[in-house]
Amino acid sequence: MILAIDQGTTGTTTLVVDAQARIVGRAYAPVNQGYPRPGWVEHDPNQIWEGVCRSARQALAATPPGAVAAIGITNQRETAVAWDSATLQPLGPAIVWQDVRTAPRMTELETTDHGDAVRAVTGLRPSPYFSAGKFAWMLEHVPEVAAARDAGRLRFGTVDAWLIARLSGGAHLSDTTNASRTLLMDVETGCWSNDMLRLFGIPARSLPEIVPSIGRCAVAGVDAPVASGTPISGIAGDQQAALFGHLGVAPGAAKVTYGTGCFLLQHAGDSRPPDIDHLLTTVALGRPDGLTYAYEGSVFTGGALVQWLRDELGLIESAPEIETLARAVPDTGGAVIVPAFTGLGAPYWDPDARGAILGLTRGVSAAHLARAALEAIVHQVQDVLELMPALTGRLLVDGGAAANDLLLQLQASSAARTVARPADIETTALGAAYLAGLAEGVWSSVDELRTLRPAPALFEPGLETLSIDRPTWRRAVQRARGWAGAPSGP
Repeated sequence: MILAIDQGTTGTTTLVVDAQARIVGRAYAPVNQGYPRPGWVEHDPNQIWEGVCRSARQALAATPPGAVAAIGITNQRETAVAWDSATLQPLGPAIVWQDVRTAPRMTELETTDHGDAVRAVTGLRPSPYFSAGKFAWMLEHVPEVAAARDAGRLRFGTVDAWLIARLSGGAHLSDTTNASRTLLMDVETGCWSNDMLRLFGIPARSLPEIVPSIGRCAVAGVDAPVASGTPISGIAGDQQAALFGHLGVAPGAAKVTYGTGCFLLQHAGDSRPPDIDHLLTTVALGRPDGLTYAYEGSVFTGGALVQWLRDELGLIESAPEIETLARAVPDTGGAVIVPAFTGLGAPYWDPDARGAILGLTRGVSAAHLARAALEAIVHQVQDVLELMPALTGRLLVDGGAAANDLLLQLQASSAARTVARPADIETTALGAAYLAGLAEGVWSSVDELRTLRPAPALFEPGLETLSIDRPTWRRAVQRARGWAGAPSGP
C-alpha cells in the first residue's frame, strides 16, 4: 500500500492506494482560512499537521499494520511556513499562496531591472504569489522569526517541507518542484540561487535541502500517523503531482486542475524551454538524473468562486448544485463575473484587480449568476490556453470542480478540443502515490501504471457553448483590473 497525502488550500485528502493502483482508503480533513486584513490569507500550520494526522489515520483504518510501503506527499505550493528547528513549532501563521500583502515589494521588483534577473534565474516573475516575498515579510514583521534566525533555529519552507519535518521528527527537505515555486531556486541547476537569496535577504541555512521528487528522502518518526521507519519516497507540488497523476510525461501533454484556483501545466521536455510572456517556466518533475520542465498558467480563483456563491451569497447549499442551477437558463442574462478576489494571475498578473459583477439588470437571477460563474472559470482557463504551445492529444482535467459536466462541456467548446476526465478526479493525490510507488518498486514503470488506469470520461466540443464571448470577457476583465490601486476621490 501507498499512503498519499494531498495537503490543499481548503483541506487535506489522504488516500491509501494498493498495488493495482486502486484507492482502498480515503479521508478528508478541512483547513480553516483566516483573512486578518483585505488581501491577506493565512493558515494555522498546526491545524494543517493535525488534519494530516487525522485524515491519515482514518484512511488507514482498514489497512493491516505495516502494510504501507511508502508515503507520497503533494501540497499547496508557494504557501510559506516558518518554524523552530528545536521545537518543530510554527513561529506564526502560514502565509497562503493567495495572499497579496507583498504586492508593493513585488511591483517594485517587477518594474526595475530585478524583474528580468528574477525571470532569467527562476523562470518566474516577481509576484506576491511566490514564497520568497512571504519569507522576507516574516523576517521583517514577525519578531519570533527574526529571533529564531539570530539563534540559528529558523526553518523556512513550503508546506511539503513543514510536513516532512513533522512526519520525520526534524528532517529539513523540499523537492525540486516546490523549491522552483519560491523565487529562490535556479530553475536550470535545481539549486538555491545565491543572487536570489541576497535579493530577498533570506539566510541560506534556514532553507531546506532540495531533493528529487521521486526517491526515498526521509523516514517517518515516532509521531507520524504510520509505522516509524516508513519511507517518504515521493514529493511534488500539487500541480506537478496532478500532471504526473495523469501520466502526462511527454512534451505537449497538458492538464487543468479545477481546485480553489485553476492551474494549467503543459509538459515542455527535458531542457529549459524558451520563456513565453505571461506564462511561467517551472519544473515538471525532479528526477534523480535531472529535471523536466513545464509551462504554467495559474488562475487564482476557480472553485473558490463556487464556494463564494455557496457560503457568502447562499445561492446554493452544496457545490454540486451549481450545475443544476446553471442548466436552468440558456445563458447568463448578460451578467459577467470577474472573480478577482485576490487579484488576477496569468496572463494578467495584477494583484490590484478585484472581483466584479458586470452587466446586471433586474432580470438577472441566481441561475444566471451560477452560469456566469461557470463561464468565468472557463474564460480564465482559455486565457491561459491561448498562450500555450499547441497541445498534444486531449486536454486532461481533474480537481473537485471537474465533477461538473457542464463546466467541462463548456471548456471543450471553448478550447475546441476533447476534454478527458479520469475515473477518479483525485489525480493530485494519485500522482504523489505513483511517485512513491515507483520509487519503492510497487510499480515498475509509467507504462505499467497506464495499464491499470480505467478509461476516462470524454467531453467533445460543440454540445454546450459560452454565452459570454471572448471580447466581452476581456472588456469585463479590464474593468476589474487595478481596482485596489485606484486613487481615491472624485
